[in-house]
Amino acid sequence: MNDRHLTAFVATLLRHFPCVAMVGARQSGKTTLLGMLPGEWRRFDMESSADRQQALTDPDLFLRLHAGGVVIDEAQLAPSLFPALRVAIDRDRAAKGRFVLSGSSSPDLTKSIAETLAGRIGLAELAPLTPAEAWRLPPSKLYGLLAKGAPVADILKAGEPRLSLHQVLESWFHGGYPEPWLSGDEEFRRLWHRNYLDTWLLHDIAALFPNLNRDRYRQFIQLLSHLSGSILNNAEIARTLGVSEPTVRDWLAIAHGTFLWRQVPAWDRSPHKQLVRHPKGYLRDSGLLHRLLQVTDADALATHPMSGRSWEGMVVETLLRGFGNAGIRMNPFHYRTRGGAEIDLILDGEAGILPVEIKLGGQADPRALRALREFVAAHDCRLGLVIDNGEKPRHLDERIVSLPAASL
Repeated sequence: MNDRHLTAFVATLLRHFPCVAMVGARQSGKTTLLGMLPGEWRRFDMESSADRQQALTDPDLFLRLHAGGVVIDEAQLAPSLFPALRVAIDRDRAAKGRFVLSGSSSPDLTKSIAETLAGRIGLAELAPLTPAEAWRLPPSKLYGLLAKGAPVADILKAGEPRLSLHQVLESWFHGGYPEPWLSGDEEFRRLWHRNYLDTWLLHDIAALFPNLNRDRYRQFIQLLSHLSGSILNNAEIARTLGVSEPTVRDWLAIAHGTFLWRQVPAWDRSPHKQLVRHPKGYLRDSGLLHRLLQVTDADALATHPMSGRSWEGMVVETLLRGFGNAGIRMNPFHYRTRGGAEIDLILDGEAGILPVEIKLGGQADPRALRALREFVAAHDCRLGLVIDNGEKPRHLDERIVSLPAASL
């Protein structure tokens, strides 16, 4: 594989922080990226009993002996190392780029970072491949231009398609996990996705939540695949599964915290609107979603009842990964009023408030963008985006631009 798009941001963090944490889904390519870091690094894997013993028998001594150039892989499995790591960093606070932590499940790792390493650590998330990464293209300039408030003419120029429609649809169907993508063997891809879920349940979930009923949780994940792209009602999910609402909330938090599911809260900053307050969610990898839905091929996906919601989730993830890989923080929300007005995605962060409407078709109808147009005006957004499968970027309105998904 070529360099992952996150590589430059990780290098930037290493120049500014003593320690960098890289989190992300299991099998998203963290070990490969760590092997490409500049300089000499020694890796200690906390899943290895020998490495765990070496690091945890006397953490202070371990970090005095290894005062820099150290990668701690699966760091969430070694929480007792974090206090010693804080002491080691503070011995020479001015020295940057000394330690890298990685983890494939965020709840424990994030908690340890927040409690012991705040101000000493930079955080990056490595997600599965974006379509551009899958087809070995450099990062799109769009994310930086949007963050800087660049002129619309520059955004339209950068929004020219870089992929063919066939490449976009292939990426959508197969998802972004590197190993099955690189294989190209359809039987292997099918078996890989099935075993990935088993490994996630039996390894990560069993280690982090030993009292969780994994059979019931598998049923829950199967149900989530059918709800991907929908507004969630925890009470209905609880009734379907025969569990309590607090259990559903806990299970959703586990799925979100371990990078399988993305929970998207409702936008709540339009005071003059009656807003739907329930969150929305997506299974984060479209390939895994399609395997759970038993979609056999790209042709079957085109006519599947879930195709629109699956496409929406893929574009949401592509946008969030693109901004994240560029080191630009953007928080996702969804927008729906009780009167039926809806916007698929509201991004809020360093690029300001950016509403996004997502269409599977080839060309968005400007007349169908009333909600987007009203939101842009009400919140004085610099720009509203429509992401579709059009052949070229277009200026739809004074402050609304249509960009092909092939440009992301």
